[in-house]
Amino acid sequence: MIRAATPADVPVILEMIRELAAYERATEHAHATEEQLHEALFGAHPAVYALIAETAETPGTPGTPGTPGADGGTGTAEGDPVGFALWFRNFSTWTGTHGVYLEDLYVRPAARGAGHGRALLAELARICVERGYRRFEWWVLDWNRPSIDFYRSLGAEPMDEWTVFRMSGEPLRALAAGAARAEEHDPRAGSGPVTGGRAEARSNAA
Repeated sequence: MIRAATPADVPVILEMIRELAAYERATEHAHATEEQLHEALFGAHPAVYALIAETAETPGTPGTPGTPGADGGTGTAEGDPVGFALWFRNFSTWTGTHGVYLEDLYVRPAARGAGHGRALLAELARICVERGYRRFEWWVLDWNRPSIDFYRSLGAEPMDEWTVFRMSGEPLRALAAGAARAEEHDPRAGSGPVTGGRAEARSNAA
C-alpha cells in the first residue's frame, strides 16, 4: 500500500533516511532533524512531499482513519512503514512545465522484492501524468548497479552527458560573501539578468 505521509510518520521517515545514508556509505552527512522534516513536509508552506510504503494490514487489526498527509493525501494505519519516497517539484525551462524530482527512495531490506519500490515510483509517475508534469528525475550512485538495472527496466534513461555540481560548506559561504560585498559596493548588484541554466548542471555563466 502506498499513501501520503502524515505528521506521525516523521520519526520513521528520519529513521529510514539514516538507513539510506548508511547504505550509501555517507552516514556522517545525514544531519536532518525531526523538527526540520516536520517543517519542510507539514509547515505553513510545505516545500517537499513524502509517500509511505506499508505492509498489508494485519488480520483482525482494522485500519484507522488517518490525518491529512503531505501533498494533501490521507493515510490509514494499516501496516508497518517499510519504505518511503521524498520528492519536490522542479521546473524545466525547455518544456515550460513543472516536474517531479525524487530526492530519496528507500525500501527496508526485509521488505525488498515485494514491489514496494516500483509502487512508490508508479505513484509518483501517476502524479506527474495527472498534473501535466513532463519529467520525473532522480540521481543514483554510479556503483549502485542493482538500482540502475531496476530503473532501466522501467524505461528510465541515464543522463550520461550531464555532470552534477554541488557547492556547500566554505566554498558556498565564500561565494555568498562575494555577492554581499558586491551589493555593498553597488546596491543594484544582483538585480540584473544572469546568464545561467538549470541547477542540475546546464550553465553558460563563467
